[in-house]
Amino acid sequence: LLFILGIIGAWLSDKVISFFKIIPCKECKLLTVHYDEAECHCFEPAALKKFPGLCIPRYVTLAFLVSLILLTGLGIAGPQIWNWQRVTLFSLLIITTFIVATVPDHYLKEHIWKHIMKNHLWKVFLWTFFAILFIEVGLHYWNLERFVREHMVWVLLISALISIIPESGPHLIFVMMFAEGLIPFSVILTSSIIQDGHGMLPLLSYTVRDSVLIKIFNLIIGLSIGFILYVAGV
Repeated sequence: LLFILGIIGAWLSDKVISFFKIIPCKECKLLTVHYDEAECHCFEPAALKKFPGLCIPRYVTLAFLVSLILLTGLGIAGPQIWNWQRVTLFSLLIITTFIVATVPDHYLKEHIWKHIMKNHLWKVFLWTFFAILFIEVGLHYWNLERFVREHMVWVLLISALISIIPESGPHLIFVMMFAEGLIPFSVILTSSIIQDGHGMLPLLSYTVRDSVLIKIFNLIIGLSIGFILYVAGV
């Protein structure tokens, strides 16, 4: 649904930009990050031939992934039965392990270890943990369910405003609320349309103007679709 809405929204945005004669990308300039083309090879099975002389990040990451595969396969971690969730998780772990095993040391250290493992993994864990904690505490001690149901329009507006933040973490609160049946589909869709994780950060570093314009378009499209679905009872 987001894929379809993205195409339609992009087409509408282009029409609006042309109508108002807005000129985007004034400040944007492409940068060449890697100057050595050899470093950009993402598939290098020969990397495993270095065993047992593999780098420490590769050993640690492979050990972590293999442990997760075993725990998931045995049903200790994740769903206890082989449903679509367990199959998806198990398949993604296999694919991730293959990627980690076959990328060059540079890609592993810079992009997987330093970027994903060190910068993002712990943030995703903390946001997920505190989102679940917030929902559980709210349901048991703050009567969160009643508050949300009585102020659903405000919850929809709050979900839209929080989604403006260029970070995917806050979005998890509404994902968990939707999973618990506290909010309707219209709210989670509104949040999903407007939020773009840190996809906005590279653009924000080049041009604040275009970043603000994109967020405004997302906000208008997300709130419009969200309110229509909410009024329709979705």
